[in-house]
Amino acid sequence: MKRNWPVVALAGALALAGCSSDLPADTGTGGSSGPAKANAKSEFFDQTEFARQLRFRTAKATGLDGQDGTAGPWEQALEPELVDTAKYAKPGGGYHLCFSNASVDNPWRQVGFKTMQEEVKLHPEITKFTVLDAEAKDDKQISDIQSLASQGCSALVVSPNTTATLTPAVEAACATGVPVIVFDRGVKTSCPVTFIHPIGGFAFGADGAEFLKEKVAPGGKVLALRILPGVDVLEQRWAAADEVFSGSQVKVVGVEFTDGDAAKTKSIVNEYIQREGKIDGVWMDAGATAVAAVEAFQDAGVAIPPFVGEDQQDFLRIWADEGMTAVAPTYPTYQWRTPVIAALRVLGGRQVPREWVLPQPKVTQDTLKDFIKQDMPPLHYAMCGCEQMPGYPAPWK
Repeated sequence: MKRNWPVVALAGALALAGCSSDLPADTGTGGSSGPAKANAKSEFFDQTEFARQLRFRTAKATGLDGQDGTAGPWEQALEPELVDTAKYAKPGGGYHLCFSNASVDNPWRQVGFKTMQEEVKLHPEITKFTVLDAEAKDDKQISDIQSLASQGCSALVVSPNTTATLTPAVEAACATGVPVIVFDRGVKTSCPVTFIHPIGGFAFGADGAEFLKEKVAPGGKVLALRILPGVDVLEQRWAAADEVFSGSQVKVVGVEFTDGDAAKTKSIVNEYIQREGKIDGVWMDAGATAVAAVEAFQDAGVAIPPFVGEDQQDFLRIWADEGMTAVAPTYPTYQWRTPVIAALRVLGGRQVPREWVLPQPKVTQDTLKDFIKQDMPPLHYAMCGCEQMPGYPAPWK
């Protein structure tokens, strides 16, 4: 059965710079103007997809070649529907892999792209790797894809800058007969051979909200910190959290947009500490400014409440150093390895999932110590899947 694939956007530090902005702004759940408004279903809430993503969190991921126990999570898939790729087979190697990248304008994308480059080095059958950076501009990426179509690519990987605007360019690339692989964010067409992404925004948002529902006492006050309205995956994250909170006795006292700015984040948190007297939990739709939010509690001389952050090193370290109660949902940067692996499977005529859904783990108190890397930069992402790659850690520093 064909269907439009779900729209998926990045979730790393300062994700706002590159996420889809094709969707209308959210105006129904509070914002920088003040406390949360009465609960109402977000236009971004899809009950069927919400249930699907929550089910995927506990589904067993499988290796595509029966290597469930040895395949890394970037090689695994959740409930894959495999498609035949025999028509794309080009045995013998000598492959020219092309990549149209939305941008490398934030740490999440920088860590991911470095991981992709190192993955390419692992495969001598790739003799040429051509990358064009769209610099977060739709018109440039459209031009980039058109340019790559004339460069003799064996396969084309695309991480779209935005969803609807890039769809025609991807469809045109598919029409050339070159296998197209989309990852990270989706397009509104099923013409690519495979679409690769972790579980999604609903799972991320629910992971954090369920944690706070458990850790915050009934009647406790939760502050929700968001980056920007109208970004698909971020809206999904908040829609999922709002659904979880609405079925609890937790009181969401504010839903505020930080613009990913550390100083603004501190100011917002400080204002709520003064206004409410006590904040019992903090939920975030991305962890870029999590440390700034924690520091606001420290500056105010009050206890740090249960926190939702992300898997960047600065947050993991302060979590451990301060003995915080916290959780870190993730949008793993190891997904940047998978398109390279997928391209080689396709060119080898091997099956790939039509929708390649990767595992999306979270960092918990029990696993925190496994992900702290004191010798890595503060904004290095723990879920890079790169620790066993040749040369680690130098390329990521």
